Amino acid sequence: MSNNQYTFENEEYKTAYRHTSSHMLAQAVKRLFPDVKLAIGPSISDGFYYDFDSPEPFTPETLDQLESEMRKISKEALPLERFELAREEALKFVEELGEPYKTELIRDLPADAVISFYKQGEFVDLCAGPHVDSTGRIKSNAFKLTSCTGAYWRGDSNNKMLQRVYGTSFLSKDELDAYIKQQEEAKLRDHRKLGRELDLFALYEEGPGFPFFFPKGMILRNELITFWRQEHLQAGYEEISTPLILSEELWHRSGHWDHYKDNMYFTKIDDNDYAIKPMNCPGGMLAYKRRMWSYRDLPVRTAELGVVHRHELSGALHGLMRVRNFTQDDAHLYMTPEHIPDEISGVINLIDKIYKIFDFEYRVELSTRPEDFMGEVETWNMAEKILEDVLIDKNINYSINPGDGAFYGPKIDFHLVDCIGRTWQCATLQLDFQMPERFELEYTGSDGEKHRPVMIHRTVFGSLERFIGILTEHYAGAFPLWLAPVQVVVMPITDRTKEYAQSTANMLASAGFRVDTDFRSEKIGYKIREAQMQKIPYMLILGDKEAEADLVTVRDRNDGDLGEMSLEDFLLRIRDDLHMRK
Repeated sequence: MSNNQYTFENEEYKTAYRHTSSHMLAQAVKRLFPDVKLAIGPSISDGFYYDFDSPEPFTPETLDQLESEMRKISKEALPLERFELAREEALKFVEELGEPYKTELIRDLPADAVISFYKQGEFVDLCAGPHVDSTGRIKSNAFKLTSCTGAYWRGDSNNKMLQRVYGTSFLSKDELDAYIKQQEEAKLRDHRKLGRELDLFALYEEGPGFPFFFPKGMILRNELITFWRQEHLQAGYEEISTPLILSEELWHRSGHWDHYKDNMYFTKIDDNDYAIKPMNCPGGMLAYKRRMWSYRDLPVRTAELGVVHRHELSGALHGLMRVRNFTQDDAHLYMTPEHIPDEISGVINLIDKIYKIFDFEYRVELSTRPEDFMGEVETWNMAEKILEDVLIDKNINYSINPGDGAFYGPKIDFHLVDCIGRTWQCATLQLDFQMPERFELEYTGSDGEKHRPVMIHRTVFGSLERFIGILTEHYAGAFPLWLAPVQVVVMPITDRTKEYAQSTANMLASAGFRVDTDFRSEKIGYKIREAQMQKIPYMLILGDKEAEADLVTVRDRNDGDLGEMSLEDFLLRIRDDLHMRK
């Protein structure tokens, strides 16, 4: 790599940098704890990890010791040297090192695999790379070991539980400090914690990966659904609903069986095999096939809030971000080839419009043909060029994500950026020439002949549950007025003003606002703190003075005391906020 490539803007260099960091961690472990056995240690999206088989558990103090040793390794500036061995030599080599997990890895490699190792000082590890040229590249003040958890060898619960040490590394201490600050802020915004505190949602051991939504969470969820329906109606979509359970044969026909069967749930009905749908696409295509379409009918835009189930490994589950059942806001668009650029552009415009409502910026990736693709290379090349041409025509900055397309078509992925700089992949747009062929979809062209339509698969929220998790963290639970489960709380100072407070609450409710009352015999300061903790946008404080003058004292969640005003003026204020979706 040339010097101008030594930056994290270069994904290859970032991967190599963090992969080398993981090897430095493993070297530190072997120096301090020679009896520990090595498993694997890759680079990951925000750092690295290494799995160890240790007779003693690693503690926070252990991580401090390892960090100190890693700093020594950095200052030693050990060159990384790659070498290859034939299979039998490699097996003998790792057996002499006493590394049984490496032996297993080598035995499972294909017969023609290149078996490579990397050496740094006294430390050698089985590894395909890539790495930087020296441990001195890894700045001694710009890495940190962040946690240690359990992890089954090869992700299989039948195997031994290993200790996984996570860490991260950057090019400078300032970048590391910014990352640590972001992580601390993220902990305060953790949607799992806020979901419990605000009584929105939760997950229980009785249903791992199957979320529960409570009344306040359902208000938030339903407001998002209402908004989604309004925007899609305006954009020319029609809503459908397809069954939760469909025959196993359908999933063979669609090709999903070969790619998703390990993540699917199955059942038998009348001695026949059925599957609980992991995605909505095949059902959507059956809905298209219900009638014959003319070219004059196209494009057809159908949208579905479809509940899907996927069998995720228990270790991968994470609050609402990774669940086993979720609602996917799918849409399937059917069109003639001439419609394709305009329909792609229309989807992008809709995604942009919806994300702007939530003040999300986003980054765009074009994901190209994977190794296990369906169809012909020429068709894929054409589809990729169509997507790229639209992005260029719309002057959208994008990066290429090679080999990460869906098995039936290339896609554009939208990675939204939240208020503390984290990115989340939500919306996607997939251009598909394959499924219409598999399902023999047709329309009658202007020539009177039958033709295959082209499909676009797309989501905006992605998963409704995950989007709610992202929003909860983005807003730190302080949802904008239009989404807030409780928009106004009315709090009398004394029992004498309870009647006035109830009348005020009734008027607000009649005007269409979500109102709560706090009639507890507590001091007003306590009630205000409770309302702040519940992140309610507005508090109305009513005492004798307000009741006599027919006024309300308004407190804003963010701006504090706004003073006295008439109820009519307050209604005008919050109606403006609702109109602006603030």
